[in-house]
Amino acid sequence: MKAIITLIITLFAVAAFSQNKISGSVIDGSGAPIPAANIFIDGTYDGTTSDDNGNFSFETSAKGKQVLVISFLSYEEIRENIIVEEYKKRSFTMRENVNTLDAVVISAGTFQAGDNSKISALKPLDIVTTAGAVGDIVGALLTLPGTQTVGESGRLFVRGGEADEAQTFVDGIRVAQPYGAAANNLPTRGRFSPFLFSGMTFSTGGYSAEYGEALSSVLLLNTIDEPAQEQTDISLMTVGLGLGNTQKWEKSSLSFNAAYMNLEPYQWLVPQAVDWNRPYQSLSGEAVYRYKFNSGMLKAYAAFDHATFSLNQKDINFPDPIRVDMANDNFYFNTSYNGVIGNQWTLLAGMSYGYSHNKIGLNTDNVKNGEHTNHTKLKLRKSFSQRVKLTVGADYFLTDFDENYSEAAGFNFNSGYTNSTGAAYTEADIFFSKKLALKAGVRSSYSQIIGEPTIEPRAALAYKISDKGQFSIAYGDFYQTPGQNFLKYSNEFDLEKTSHYILNYMYNAEGKTFRAEAYYKDYRHLVQYDTNLPAYDSQFANDGRGFAKGLDLFWRDNKSIKNTEYWISYSYIDSEREYRNYPSMVTPSYIATHNFSVVGKYWIESLRSQAGITHTFNSGRPYNDPNNSEFMGGMTKSYNNLSLSWAYLISQQKILFISVSNVTGGDNVFGYSYANSPDMDGQFARQAITQPAARFFFVGFFRSISHDKKTNQLNNL
Repeated sequence: MKAIITLIITLFAVAAFSQNKISGSVIDGSGAPIPAANIFIDGTYDGTTSDDNGNFSFETSAKGKQVLVISFLSYEEIRENIIVEEYKKRSFTMRENVNTLDAVVISAGTFQAGDNSKISALKPLDIVTTAGAVGDIVGALLTLPGTQTVGESGRLFVRGGEADEAQTFVDGIRVAQPYGAAANNLPTRGRFSPFLFSGMTFSTGGYSAEYGEALSSVLLLNTIDEPAQEQTDISLMTVGLGLGNTQKWEKSSLSFNAAYMNLEPYQWLVPQAVDWNRPYQSLSGEAVYRYKFNSGMLKAYAAFDHATFSLNQKDINFPDPIRVDMANDNFYFNTSYNGVIGNQWTLLAGMSYGYSHNKIGLNTDNVKNGEHTNHTKLKLRKSFSQRVKLTVGADYFLTDFDENYSEAAGFNFNSGYTNSTGAAYTEADIFFSKKLALKAGVRSSYSQIIGEPTIEPRAALAYKISDKGQFSIAYGDFYQTPGQNFLKYSNEFDLEKTSHYILNYMYNAEGKTFRAEAYYKDYRHLVQYDTNLPAYDSQFANDGRGFAKGLDLFWRDNKSIKNTEYWISYSYIDSEREYRNYPSMVTPSYIATHNFSVVGKYWIESLRSQAGITHTFNSGRPYNDPNNSEFMGGMTKSYNNLSLSWAYLISQQKILFISVSNVTGGDNVFGYSYANSPDMDGQFARQAITQPAARFFFVGFFRSISHDKKTNQLNNL
């Protein structure tokens, strides 16, 4: 018996003496101790927490090679390989986690909206809640700094660039025809409804190496990944009807929108400055299908619209108006897969097809054109750690355009082109700390019709100076193939180029955002021609140049005043170009030096209503008066537009919405068209380019049907 007891005591003693001591200290990057950090041997219960001085000590029975784990909230986890018997006391330095909400972000040139954005200048779908926008995404973006209100176009003009210098992407795939059909000097609208999109990134410059073929701006729209519930939306409006529906299954979902627009009843009630033969009518639809795999998601997005109208348009060079008949068919489809492959790799693969066909009648003459486009994309992203991420990718763009012009007298002219462009890029995101981050990359592309490769470096650096403030700088070279109006007549071109230089300051507190951004853009190789308009007999060159420099300011606040949110935008721009048929460096006709917008929304609880107001002011724009010896020496009066909206919640899922644009009825003039030849007195007659109506009235009833009986369309109005 004594022998057994002696054996047991001996075994316990051996076990006790076989314990190994693990000790040390935990500090941060500045050398300060980190108390309450968790320290343990992976896969065991052996461990402890650090004391107030960051010191720790515990014993373990583990042997040989082990992993010592040290973790603490808002710091990166440490996993240290050790040999227990050889371990010696040491100090461990923990680095701050750069994926926390208070970490620095690259903000130069970028506005974001979406639930997943760390810093949002706009809330999800907030871009379309502004009075006067009436559901047009581009219309709402015009209240942000860096944009120009070009009322006779309706397109997106950014920081001195023309509309075709801004590209639109849906789920990372390019949309070649983002705007609806329109006649000369009449505004168009974007083709996309806000109902299917969950987030947006609007970059006014210095954007990622992932995006090319855009000299000035990119607009990135992201479709909803997973709808919250099945839902039906019904819209009855003064301009038409709308229907939307979402269906959900275990791993997939389908959402669609359909709309019929007919402006004839509206224009019968509201006088127009346009002589319509047949007002604008359209039938359109969009759909998104999603399928969720274990490691990724497949999406398919499709949109179509058919639009027609006919009008008599005055032309200063003809005694009688020109009859313009338009029929446009547009189709766009893209599909993409976004998921995880292998070890810490993510994959985005997708492709798109776009088709646009126009049939235009000009009195007895006819123009028919068609464009087929394709974009194929592959992007791989590797996370080497929380601090280092590498992206590599490739794009292939294909465009096929043809046009036929025919006159009743028998003259017939065909034009068109086919172009393919391949591109590859790589980009690294490096977080040196929570306060300092770098994004650097390079893009290279080759256009078949141009025949020369490009090298496009891009870089952005952000430094956080306080809990709420940070600075960012960005630089990039950007190339773009000359536009459709040039390539259909000639293929003897170089790529147009611009370089962006940006300095940004951003302040972000709870409910308040302030941004100030200075920029400079240098343009090279812009297209020039020697005729009044681009034509088959024009002599083209790529010797154009230009610059744009300015300051953009943005302030948003939804905390200071109860039930009120507002934002204020101001832009100053100084820009000149020597391009097209310009004889010298001058400010183009679409640029206003000063641009100001204020947007406000106020929720009135007692009336179950949201009131909205938007006021936009732009200083005068230059125009060329041939009666004046100075080229582009004329200046329009300033532009003012006050818009009001009222959304009344009849019940939780029924809304009555009323909006009035240009409430004061101000006669905004966007420029002048002049006669080609002088009159008997040697003067060139002119005709003002104005808005199609003094005001625009919109009334809509919106009904939602869903399982929770709470969801409505208030955020989409």
